Amino acid sequence: MSFDTMNLAPTILKAVNLCGYTSPTPIQEQAIPQAIAGKDLIASAQTGTGKTAAFVLPALQRLTVPSTAKGKGPRILVLTPTRELANQITEAVRTYGKFMRLRTGAILGGMPYFEQQRLLSQPVDIIVATPGRLIDHLESGRISMARVELLVLDEADRMLDMGFSEAVSTIAAATPEGRQTLLFTATWDGAMEKLAKRLMKDAVRIAVAGKKATLELIEQRLHTADDMQHKNRLLNHLIADSGMTRAIIFSSTKRNADQLARELASRGHSAEALHGDMTQGARNRTIMNMRRGKIRLLVATDVAARGLDVTGITHVINYDLPKNAEDYVHRIGRTGRAGASGIAISFVSFRELDELRRIERYIGQSLPQLVIAGLEPARPMQQGSGSRTGYNGRSTGGRGTAASAGRRPFSKAPSYRSDARPSTGRKPYSDSRSDARLSTDRKPYSDYRSDARPSTGRKPYSESSFAGKRDAKKSGWAGDARKTEAFRKARWS
Repeated sequence: MSFDTMNLAPTILKAVNLCGYTSPTPIQEQAIPQAIAGKDLIASAQTGTGKTAAFVLPALQRLTVPSTAKGKGPRILVLTPTRELANQITEAVRTYGKFMRLRTGAILGGMPYFEQQRLLSQPVDIIVATPGRLIDHLESGRISMARVELLVLDEADRMLDMGFSEAVSTIAAATPEGRQTLLFTATWDGAMEKLAKRLMKDAVRIAVAGKKATLELIEQRLHTADDMQHKNRLLNHLIADSGMTRAIIFSSTKRNADQLARELASRGHSAEALHGDMTQGARNRTIMNMRRGKIRLLVATDVAARGLDVTGITHVINYDLPKNAEDYVHRIGRTGRAGASGIAISFVSFRELDELRRIERYIGQSLPQLVIAGLEPARPMQQGSGSRTGYNGRSTGGRGTAASAGRRPFSKAPSYRSDARPSTGRKPYSDSRSDARLSTDRKPYSDYRSDARPSTGRKPYSESSFAGKRDAKKSGWAGDARKTEAFRKARWS
């Protein structure tokens, strides 16, 4: 199948051909005809499969027919979780619709309200928005959804992960019931199914490009690191390779991303950081510098795992492994795009073994471990038969696998159970309890209670002044001024 057979308008085909695209990707081949036919659509597709064009082209095709509804609101509304992804979609709309007379814009957090209000003050064709900022405009009455004909949810699973479920439902409820809905997601679970049932009717389901197919063109490598200093030495060795023309280095925190970018820049590398604490203008400048080749090493948090579309990324380095296995696929998907090959390198320390196992289960394969001469780990993690092994070559795949070893595997904590140290001179834990010391000179705890000390001279609690008060109150005369003397006697007797 070719784009010429998809009933797209000549102006759209002209722009597609100008981009050099001749045949659609699998997700485009299946999704575009269904979307043009006006059907609700659920499409499961991984990053890098061309899914942006799979909904942008049908949206542009719909705009070739004039709207009959009056108002200033958008005809097409695209919701996306991150600002980077929203900017990417906006750029795709301008690219594929360059020969059409369109008015489009983005509604994003971190941008001035004034510009967005000016955009919404006139009729607009396509709005690409993040849910949080769009809700602000919706609640203040600055935007109307009465003209929405097509609602697109891109990276819907990520929006739910980020807590936008209620916002998405509110926005969808403000659109007409007869709208068409396209939902694109990388994963499908119970939460996604509930969302689809709320928003869609008789949706067509498409699932293409599973995670294994997505990773075919990406060479994945694993390096074991002892500590942070070892990671830095590995990183310095790797980035010295001239074949690494453009790379993204993923860090777990914003602070670490800033620090690592500064260290790389101090060594003469063209490096900058990208994370959520930066203003939108600063993030846009960083991405633009990356695209123009002014930045060779981009140190980023997971804000760049989805939505960052920069061509020519030769390497992705996971300086820190992601907590979520799905984010690993999105991270390394920044390379190997549009049919190009790429290399994904991950550093793993003993603290990240759980994350590594989750990633390997998710992608259905073990990451091959490489060792750089001169940078060998002090405690290498080796491959066992049928299971990932821990440091020193001992298996972590099940119970008892290291029973015959002299040392416990590094990945397992030593056992401090009472029945595990019978041969030492110290008493087991059970003997150190308070009820195991009755033979000592100290009295048991019960001997120190107030009612067990009659020889001290103090009267027990029942004879204390508080008890006198209580009894006096029960008799009804405690507050009577005429009974002052009787009260004093009851108090001090």
